[in-house]
Amino acid sequence: MYASVIRPERYGRPVDAFRTEVVDVPTPGRGQVLINVMAAGVNYNNVWAALGDPLDVVAARRKRGAVEDFHIGGSDASGIVWAVGEDVRGVAVGDEVVVLGVMWDESAEDIRLGADPCTSSSQTVYGYEENYGSFAQFTVVDAYQCHPKPARLSWAEAACYMATGATAYRQLFGWHPHTVRPGDPVLIWGGAGGLGCMAIQLVRQAGGIPVAVVSSDERGEYCVRLGAKGYVNRNDFDHWGRLPDTADDRAMARWLAGARAFGRAFWEVLGERRAPKVVLEHSGAATVPTSMYLCDSAGMVVICGGTTGYNGDVDLRFLWMRQKRLQGSHVASAREAREVTTLIGQGLVDPCLSLTLGFEDIGTAHQLMHDNEHPAGNMAVLVNAPAQPGAGAQPRTTEVLRPTGS
Repeated sequence: MYASVIRPERYGRPVDAFRTEVVDVPTPGRGQVLINVMAAGVNYNNVWAALGDPLDVVAARRKRGAVEDFHIGGSDASGIVWAVGEDVRGVAVGDEVVVLGVMWDESAEDIRLGADPCTSSSQTVYGYEENYGSFAQFTVVDAYQCHPKPARLSWAEAACYMATGATAYRQLFGWHPHTVRPGDPVLIWGGAGGLGCMAIQLVRQAGGIPVAVVSSDERGEYCVRLGAKGYVNRNDFDHWGRLPDTADDRAMARWLAGARAFGRAFWEVLGERRAPKVVLEHSGAATVPTSMYLCDSAGMVVICGGTTGYNGDVDLRFLWMRQKRLQGSHVASAREAREVTTLIGQGLVDPCLSLTLGFEDIGTAHQLMHDNEHPAGNMAVLVNAPAQPGAGAQPRTTEVLRPTGS
């Protein structure tokens, strides 16, 4: 099969790290499914894979006993079930599916003792920590990762939303009692990005009031069209970065002035002096101090990443005296993936596909993301799906392959 492959000797700029190669088709094992990939979504984790930093994914797998000296990325996929392994139930050859990009060992002790599989010590990310992701003509996944493809979506639309949509869904509704309720103000960092555009719509569906943080007025207007109450342009402020030493009165005063000005901008968008009940975070080091300051008393900052760095500085006085919650959140459960897929299938949430590229453009797509030059919304690449007229994307094949007998 054709695959877009990263090798350690090419680690560096994503546009150079990905190369099309011919590799063997993986074989589904017990409880696994072989999928003929129609389209694949583009996420930041394979920017990291291409860079070889912060994790050398090939070296990490080889340390666990893997023999492959390459990486096939892609944590989002839509496609057709081509073959199934032993003991697969609920998924059949010929089914059209979308894939949840998280894997776990269903026999792990912590899961058998009742743990949420997403918190299991066996949990890994498909197409990043695990090899043979969706940037290939075929991919192997565990059967529980498969969800019915919404019939109303194209292959590209179906491929682009799961990682961002399910992650945002868990952040907003997975951490009782801090779930979004009608009337709750919610601050959404990176509102025009893949995660943010899904979060805006999900908050609106719950009756909350989403306010986006963006890097330009153009992106802010995109968020408003999705349902945001309004937006704050982060470039209007300059207090970003790690929190000063709290013993340095002058530095803290400067930082507080910036954080308070940002808070006033939030009030202006909201139309009233209320703090966000939930702050959806993923940018990390540059913004966590402001998020924790601005979050409402007894509210929650929920974070799923650290694209500006992993040092999360917090003035603990804001945390304990105002009884706030700082919650880590990672990917989503099968139930959460199915629920967000249902909302999209019903047309209540749009997948926000903004750009569809061809198979040979996988490196380019990740370079755009690395350079923050990608369009608002989610991106996808065509693999075996035929290009739509005027889409400008070329798949690896020009016909939709179907398994024999389907």
